[in-house]
Amino acid sequence: MDEQRDFQDKQYAFAAHIRDPENVLAPAGIEDRRMAIYRELFFNNLYNLLGTFFPVLRKIHSDAQWHRMIRDFLKGHRAKTPYFLQLPEEFLGFLQTEYTTQEDDFAFLTELAHYEYAELALRVSEEENDMTGIDPDGDLLANTPVKSVVAWAFAYHFPVHRISTGYLPSEPLQQPVYLALYRGSNDKVGFLELNAVSAALLDAVDCNDAALSGEHILRKLAETIQYPDVDALIKHGAVALAEMKQLEIITGTKPAG
Repeated sequence: MDEQRDFQDKQYAFAAHIRDPENVLAPAGIEDRRMAIYRELFFNNLYNLLGTFFPVLRKIHSDAQWHRMIRDFLKGHRAKTPYFLQLPEEFLGFLQTEYTTQEDDFAFLTELAHYEYAELALRVSEEENDMTGIDPDGDLLANTPVKSVVAWAFAYHFPVHRISTGYLPSEPLQQPVYLALYRGSNDKVGFLELNAVSAALLDAVDCNDAALSGEHILRKLAETIQYPDVDALIKHGAVALAEMKQLEIITGTKPAG
């Protein structure tokens, strides 16, 4: 039992040093040359792996900034999974709840990280649309439109889909930007920028437990937002639904009611 505890203590000491080599001594009895190999391999693997998962986030940060961020992640976060594909979620959670903001950090840091994580999560999601009882060519106004399970909508304060090394906004937008991320039948991930009304429409389609028709959804939406011209909203809504159908954000229709 004492031998097992001693072995575990050495494992914890080894991991603690790997996480924070500047402040935690290496376990006694291990040659520093060998320890350096573990330190570099472990850090560099995570450094490059997260850079691949968050390509824009990595690109807009200098090597020193990215190095600091990954080191802070190693030092301060306790991951709950050993799987590589779940590390992006761990890193996002770290940035959202544990990371200490630095003076040179971008104001959109966590929103961009969320957007890039959502793209990745959508790409690897095992969810598939069940097309049983769905008419892919059904009338979107007369019948009940059905949202794809691999289409997710989010609201951001920054235009995260446009951020690049050439565009780094310092202030949030006056109005949120609404984005519908989707994975098509070709397994490619794309996005559609929505306005406040079309975002509300997509949300109403998703939450349509009463199986209302597309027209009924739009009439209720007009009432909710107090839209002055109901017929005009139905006309514009039909165009929006058709675009979502073309992009496979909406998979088709079911009989209403």
